[in-house]
Amino acid sequence: MRPAPRSVLSLANSRRAAFTLLEIMVALGILSLLIGLAVTNFEGVFGDAQASTAKLFVRETIRLPLTSYKMKMGDYPSTADGLQALITPPNGKADQWTGPYLTEPRVPLDPWGEPYVYRYPGTKNKTGYDIFSKGPDKTEGTADDIGNW
Repeated sequence: MRPAPRSVLSLANSRRAAFTLLEIMVALGILSLLIGLAVTNFEGVFGDAQASTAKLFVRETIRLPLTSYKMKMGDYPSTADGLQALITPPNGKADQWTGPYLTEPRVPLDPWGEPYVYRYPGTKNKTGYDIFSKGPDKTEGTADDIGNW
């Protein structure tokens, strides 16, 4: 016996159940657009997080180690000694030094992989120290510098 032939209606329904190439291309285009928007927004959020991290470091995180150093040594580290003085004793001051004042084995880098710039006495903070990140452009003295002033 032969199987019963399909009706014209069921044949049309089976063709309509599949997606056409055009429908798939439109769906992929919309999906690409949404992914592009998500990546763009993620980059903005990530960039803001880097700036916030640098700001937190120069305004809060490094303050306690520098203050502890000043209390023990009588003054902040010089520009020449830099932040390394918080980890290892500066030349000629090993007898006074009771550190390390920073718990990390090396001076941390900013979120863009550059060393923080430290100056004492400061040029922006005349009575204290300046510490800042050169920011995303990695160039000192530009508008994107993030400092403790």
